[in-house]
Order: sequence, then structure tokens, then C-alpha cells
Amino acid sequence: MKKHLIYFLIVLLLGSCEEVVDVDLPDVETRLVVDGLLRVDKSQEFIDVRITMRESSVFFEENEPTQVESAVISYGELNDNGIFESLAFSNLTEEEPGTGVYVPDPSFSSDQRIRTAAAEPGTTFILQVTHKGKQYFAQTKYAPTVPIDNLRQGDGVFFGDEEQTEVIVTFTDNGDEDNFYLFDFMFGEFQVVEDEFFQGQQFEFSYFYDEDTNPGDEVTVSILGATEEFYNFMDLVLEQTGNAGGPFQTPVATVRGNIFDVTGLDNITILDNVERPNDYALGYFGVVQEYSRTITIE
Repeated sequence: MKKHLIYFLIVLLLGSCEEVVDVDLPDVETRLVVDGLLRVDKSQEFIDVRITMRESSVFFEENEPTQVESAVISYGELNDNGIFESLAFSNLTEEEPGTGVYVPDPSFSSDQRIRTAAAEPGTTFILQVTHKGKQYFAQTKYAPTVPIDNLRQGDGVFFGDEEQTEVIVTFTDNGDEDNFYLFDFMFGEFQVVEDEFFQGQQFEFSYFYDEDTNPGDEVTVSILGATEEFYNFMDLVLEQTGNAGGPFQTPVATVRGNIFDVTGLDNITILDNVERPNDYALGYFGVVQEYSRTITIE
């Protein structure tokens, strides 16, 4: 009798595990998501302009590519009165239908690509997007950076985890100004650094990979320039995402970038959205210099 009772309880428990629990999720307003980080390689003639447009999804679903009515990048230098002395334009079009990836439009009579020579300290870049009848506006300054002095593999461990791989990065800060940096370690792993405690000096730090790396793998580390605004944005995103999957894959709704909904505004130079706190897109638009170095994991 005792054995039959135990068997009955096991069957009952397994049967209860098969029940489907429906959870009512709140309706979430979809938003435009812009992955607009343009990396400038000064050894190339043109900037690799590729801006991905997605639309935020409901819980547990990936953001889907979306199409925009128009996307234009304008750039130039502002005078002391905040007026562009000269202004150039790059009209964008979807690279392949349905991808949501926008590149300089090759069908124009003039070349819409942006030369790297245009990216200099003081140059301001503006992105204007029309999506589902709404107008979006983002403004940023070009952020230069310094090269990586040395990249090597270390033999340290992080909290006793023998499976991790240490890489040691060395670079020399530009002492003429306050600088902010974003490091890209591949695999969607990033790290922000500011020069508050080593201004104008050479600085060295370690980064630990997990089991994603194996002997023989090539690892590329990139140093990107960053404005203070972009540094703060990335710092918050990495804190909330745990540095998993990349900062633009599933942007955190509470971390707002520099892309504002300016639909119907007469003065788009006021971009703090004080009176329109719910009108914004997710993601970020930035133009940053990049240097990279590669090592082979031993």
C-alpha cells in the first residue's frame, strides 16, 4: 500500500508540471531602436557608415528590423553662435530590403559616402530620421582617441577561475584634455574607461575572458573614443545589461541615448525633453575614432 501511495504522488507531481501557466504581460509601447555607432578608421578613405534601425519588441522577443521613410547624416563645424559655417550631407538607404541596415545611398548622382578627412576634432554630426511619421534628431561631436601601445596575454586568474583568459591592454592617454574611452573586446563585451587618475600617462589594465576563448583563437581588442555623454550612456547600459549580448541588442528602456523625438517642435536645438519625457528613441548615434590590435590566444 505504501509503494502504491508513493507511485501515485509521483504521477500527480509530474502531471502538475505539465500545466501551462499564462502570464498577462503589460502592453509595452514599441520604440525605434537605433544602433548608430560609426567607427572611424583614419587609414581608410571613407567612414564605414552602417546604421541599424530596429523596433523594440514585447517581453521575451527580439527586436525586429524596421524600415524608415528617410535617414540623413549632416556634418560640419559650428561657429561661436552655434551656426554651421558649412554643411555636408549623406543620404542613407536600406542596404538590403528587410534588413533595417542603412548605408550611403549609391543611387544619388553625387557620392554620399563620408570621407574620413571630414572627421576632425570639433566636427559635429547630426542624424535625422523619419519613422512612421515621427521625426527623430540626434547630434554628436566626433570623438578621437589614441592607439593601443601593447596588447598581450597574461597568466592571471580572476577570483580563482582557471577557465578565464587574461589580456593586458596598454595605452597612453592624451594629457591635453579630459578623455573618455570605450574598449571593445569582441563577443559583445565592452568596458568604459576615463582618464581621471592617469591623465597624460601610460595606463595598463587587465580584462578577463570567459570560456568563449580557446588556444589558437584570434582576439581583437579595439579602443574607441567617446564623448562624455556617450561614456555615461555606455556606463549605464553595461551596468544594467551585465555586459551581455552587446549594448544595442536589447537596449534598456530606462537608459536614454541622444536620439530625440522632435515631431512638431519649432526649435530642435532644445533636446532635453523636459516637457516631453516619453518622446524618445532607444540607442545612440556617435562618431568615434577606433584603433585595434589582435593577438592569438595560447
